[in-house]
Amino acid sequence: MFRGTGTALITPFRNGAVDFDALGELLDFQVENGVDALIVLGTTGEAATLTPAERDEVISFALRAVDGRIPVIIGTGTNNTATTVDLSRRAEELGADGVLVVTPFYNKPNQEGLYRHFRTVAESVRIPVILYNVPGRTGVNLLPETTLRLAQIENIVGVKEASGDQYQCDSLLRSLQVVRSDFRVWSGNDDQAFHLVCSGGDGVISVLSNVLPAQTAAMIGAALGGDVAAARRWHQKLLPLMKDLFNESNPIPVKFAAGELGLCRDELRLPLVPAGEKTRELVRADLLELGALEAD
Repeated sequence: MFRGTGTALITPFRNGAVDFDALGELLDFQVENGVDALIVLGTTGEAATLTPAERDEVISFALRAVDGRIPVIIGTGTNNTATTVDLSRRAEELGADGVLVVTPFYNKPNQEGLYRHFRTVAESVRIPVILYNVPGRTGVNLLPETTLRLAQIENIVGVKEASGDQYQCDSLLRSLQVVRSDFRVWSGNDDQAFHLVCSGGDGVISVLSNVLPAQTAAMIGAALGGDVAAARRWHQKLLPLMKDLFNESNPIPVKFAAGELGLCRDELRLPLVPAGEKTRELVRADLLELGALEAD
């Protein structure tokens, strides 16, 4: 699929509807600032709040706007295997380059259930499938041994690893050298991306890069290129904003940051509401310190 920086893209809204003018500008902003892939309609894109018709519109629009310049990967994961299959097939029909499938949330399947879920989805499409492990939001952890089983399925090409457990990530990377060396591992946490790449990972699927795509790509590019000192400097410089973008549930803080930078309106769909004053103060201060925002 890709190595480097993939942006988990926000979905801009205006007066309750998808703001396609802002979406087009966001897509161009990302491509022009050097990201390597776009992940549309994931958690950061508030996919759970979009109707089926809106999903189709957003996917088709994104694919037309990007026009093959970089891969466009669609979030299709739900906690219903049949629904996930349907959404993945629809993404393939519309021309997606791949799908990102989160572990089923709320149901809390065991490891065998996770294996069968992902295998069923992968067998239903021909395009690449990326696993997404984020136990903090789903309540279930995709263990390395299950990921290794799934890595033996040809069109399951990688995992977005957001367990927050560095040992789990390192253990997976170590085992993949034997099982499947071309299987990608991307960090799902911006603040761990530097460490994961330096441990042998392939990059990040990032929230931060919504607002600072060039800087995020520079950090990951330096790490992948072996310039650890440069990558570390970027990591340390960006670290406060990485943290504060998760001061409240994603994508609340990053929507505020995007609004501050004029990329789109700071508008979310219920049950999410705009950031509280403390988060706004922290994120605004980070943007000012980084020079991304000018003082009033």
